[in-house]
Amino acid sequence: MKHGKRSIWAWAFYDWANSAFATTVMAGFFPIFFKQYWSLGTDVNTSTAQLGLGNSLASLAVAIAAPVLGAISDRAGLRKRFLILFAYLGILMTTALFVVGKGQWQLAILIYLLGIVGFSGANIFYDSLLLVIAPRNKLDWVSGLGFSMGYLGGGLLFFLNVLMTLMPQSFGLSSPAEAVKVSFLTVAAWWTVFSLPLFFWVKDERVEQEGLSFLGYVKFGFKKFFSTLKKIRKLKSVFLFLLAYWFYIDGVDTIIRMAVDYGISLGFSTNSLIKALLMVQFIGFPAALAFGKLGELWSVKKAIYLGLLVYVGITLWGMLMREEWEFYVLALMVGLVQGGVQALSRSFYSRLIPKRESAEFFGFYNMVGKFAAIIGPALMGLVAISVRKVLMPPTPNSSQIQQVSEIATRISIGSVLLLFLLGGVLLSFVKGEKGGKTT
Repeated sequence: MKHGKRSIWAWAFYDWANSAFATTVMAGFFPIFFKQYWSLGTDVNTSTAQLGLGNSLASLAVAIAAPVLGAISDRAGLRKRFLILFAYLGILMTTALFVVGKGQWQLAILIYLLGIVGFSGANIFYDSLLLVIAPRNKLDWVSGLGFSMGYLGGGLLFFLNVLMTLMPQSFGLSSPAEAVKVSFLTVAAWWTVFSLPLFFWVKDERVEQEGLSFLGYVKFGFKKFFSTLKKIRKLKSVFLFLLAYWFYIDGVDTIIRMAVDYGISLGFSTNSLIKALLMVQFIGFPAALAFGKLGELWSVKKAIYLGLLVYVGITLWGMLMREEWEFYVLALMVGLVQGGVQALSRSFYSRLIPKRESAEFFGFYNMVGKFAAIIGPALMGLVAISVRKVLMPPTPNSSQIQQVSEIATRISIGSVLLLFLLGGVLLSFVKGEKGGKTT
């Protein structure tokens, strides 16, 4: 297949497009707006549980469906069509958030859940198209280009949306609440417009249509799911990589998800945390590109190891952090390696799998990603409870309780190191393709 620059940039711009949902909606405004507007009058712990359950259900739905949908799209040559279908589901649900009224938390969580399904489902087929649009020797750079465009695009719109909420009158809006609701419309518009290059200029590989019915394709999808699972168990490099990826990406996602909560627990201001999030986005743009080039010139595995080593340093520093300026330094370090680890993991995996079954195998890859951040939080909770039990005096006073709780929290964050170490050790047993620079 001819690999053109236009199709590569069109593919990369989809990351620019959909990252607006990840930054403004998922990471930024929805969690805050859900608590302060849609769950108004609801107990804080209850609203947290509702939001957590919604996220879990959406992730579980995508994780279960991903390999099956991937198998069907490979068989029918429907990668791009499935991507468009799920993308528009996400876009429509993001638009629908604008009309959800105050106190309507049930409707908000349902629409948000479907939005995540659209966003995550489209990414399965977006990832699988990497092997269609990029030549083998440019996989690392193109994968890095996608992530870097995502960081820049998502960061730019999020920056605009933050300004809208801070200065609503300057944008002709009556209040910060209205600004947040309008920001959902800007995300939907951004996602729609910048998806068009991929829709028009990226060509999927043609396959012979076999005339199966809808139920026939579904039956084939489930059958292929189990056969691919057996195949992965026999393909040692693929199996070991997925296992290694599960551990270290769980560590990456745990750091991402716990960073803001940890900063709040240390008394850092909300404005500082938002600024740190924006830092990660804009630093991630050139850093992901640099890691992609490093994978080409050096070695993909060595570059991933470099990223994991930095995460070890981030975790150790995070255990000892006490000042607000340190949070900015850690945000800088995360921005330097987060996109690189993600991009090179994707390109490394793409070298290990059969090209004609890319969506199917990327279905498993995305399934592993959706189950990430399961071990980390549970491990942190277990460690924190154990440390409290060991260190807490028989009849503690309030000062001792606070001191022991802080020590337990800091040690629990350190437990995430185990995930990076396990992932790194397992990755060392993965052999890349011969003649490449993956090993």
